Amino acid sequence: MTARVRMAENGAQLVSRLEGRPSLKNIAPNLFPVDAGPGRGKTETLYHLISRCVLPLQNGGLEAGVVFIDTDYHFDMFRFVTILERCLDSQEGDSSEKLQEETVRSCLCRLSVVHCNSSVQLLLTLHTLENNFSSQSSLSLLVIDSISAFYWVDRFNGGESTVCQEANLRKCAELLDRLRKDYGFVIFATTHAIMRNYVSEQDGPAQSSVSSHRWRSAEYGMDFDKPYLCRAWQKMVTHRMVFTKPCGSIEHKQVFSTACTSIMTKGIKKCLFHIMEDGVNFI
Repeated sequence: MTARVRMAENGAQLVSRLEGRPSLKNIAPNLFPVDAGPGRGKTETLYHLISRCVLPLQNGGLEAGVVFIDTDYHFDMFRFVTILERCLDSQEGDSSEKLQEETVRSCLCRLSVVHCNSSVQLLLTLHTLENNFSSQSSLSLLVIDSISAFYWVDRFNGGESTVCQEANLRKCAELLDRLRKDYGFVIFATTHAIMRNYVSEQDGPAQSSVSSHRWRSAEYGMDFDKPYLCRAWQKMVTHRMVFTKPCGSIEHKQVFSTACTSIMTKGIKKCLFHIMEDGVNFI
């Protein structure tokens, strides 16, 4: 058998793929990486995104399935359940505890959490997930936290060859790109903000890479973190969010900020938010 031979679909998989998936149009674009360091609200924002997906329609959710690949081992199930419970409390009022528990259980049934501890394991996991996305039309979101977790390990193991250093991530990116096109789900990935783009005005665009330059916006004075992952991954990215550390407080509540941009628009949209017991509250 050659690499050109692809796995055949059975009837159920074909029907499932053609049925369509719950739309995430109102909460996420097609590929949306998040760049952030620790303590900037990234994890809480992921909880907010996932909860919106898995909550029932009558509770303001999308009733969509989510696969969360946790490479940083930061996913806190107890925190996530707390956010779900607070969301239900605010919407259902005096509903019985048993009913709320059943709703939370149904939400958790729509969430699959997978842990990976190497780029090889991440690649194998993505291959095995293809069957899930082909057979379950309710799966609409894939979250990877984070896609850059094995960057330094791969650089060390790859020696002086850039091709070897990026081999596993490049394969992951190519596979993700194919799965995204074949099955039409949304990818929301995070990266560690470890490099900054310090290109000065006199250097001009010739001194900066095309990839990093397309994310810059002189109009807003915002300089997004310099992309450092492989080119195959950079080509996939359509939108980016960058989180910054708390920038003050309002009514004794820390204020976090995030900026969003896309390759289709020149502007940058900024927003502020609090992190409360019931999750992210935008200002």
